[in-house]
Amino acid sequence: MATDPAPNPHATAEEVQAAYSDPKLANVLYHDWEAGTYDEKWSISYDDRCITYAVDRFKAVAGDTGPYEHALELGCGTGFFLLNLMQGDVIKKGSVTDLSPGMVEVALRNARHLGLDVDGRVADAERIPYDDNTFDLVVGHAVLHHIPDVEAAMREVLRVLKPGGKFVFAGDPTNIGNFYARKLGQATWWLTTNITKAVPVLNDWRRPQEELDESSRAAALEAVVDLHTFDPDDLEKTARRAGAVEVKAVTDELSAALFGWPVRTFEAAVPREKLGFGWAMFAYRTWQNLSWVDQNIFAKVLPREVFYNVSVTGKKSS
Repeated sequence: MATDPAPNPHATAEEVQAAYSDPKLANVLYHDWEAGTYDEKWSISYDDRCITYAVDRFKAVAGDTGPYEHALELGCGTGFFLLNLMQGDVIKKGSVTDLSPGMVEVALRNARHLGLDVDGRVADAERIPYDDNTFDLVVGHAVLHHIPDVEAAMREVLRVLKPGGKFVFAGDPTNIGNFYARKLGQATWWLTTNITKAVPVLNDWRRPQEELDESSRAAALEAVVDLHTFDPDDLEKTARRAGAVEVKAVTDELSAALFGWPVRTFEAAVPREKLGFGWAMFAYRTWQNLSWVDQNIFAKVLPREVFYNVSVTGKKSS
């Protein structure tokens, strides 16, 4: 077996410059840089909170909770989706792939700490390094929008699935949702960094300038790695063109996203020690309550295109 490349969390200025014209290189550099702090940045955990979130999200899209014998997570990041689904008894054995060596390294480390049966490879989603008919399930969370050729990746997903196997991709941005989320995030970052600089009594709430500069550089590279937003109808058509059957796209988060994006941006702009457990519970409970409103009220009266997240599921023909 070929040796996977090592993580590169400290890219040179030349590598970063080259990444602006190479989305795959940008994904490697950005996610290697993020790997060590990614779980903290996005409030990812491997406890009841995120297990419940992952299982509920999976069930809302897939319509069931398994169990599935062997699953692959494509673009695994730190393993958030697969590892929490395994802890929730949706999946028995797991495999992870990601273009970023740093993310695969962290995902496998998280799996070891949790005592889960997981292997992993550094891999391009358009060329998955597993044999035909290997997996009962392929999952991904917030990954499709990073892949240059989504249809090619879906063809690969269907290749490695067993006949009748299922895929579930959750948490990618819709066209409309991405627009308002980005605008809210940009406005919150500008307000927070400028107010904490201009008002002396709030100076302690301002992160050091070098950290803010680093975050700004990362945000600029993030704009390169985020390649797509999706219309739910078009995403379904892409999956069908790739050969999938029983395809269905669902959307979620409207008020929860309008609240969540400013909150996450605020948390990234101020020193972590300023925000305690009380803030974390307020943010989580508010997001949870707004998600209920989205699912039980807004989803019944508003078109699916206006929600922030789109998820898609389908099967390989038997």
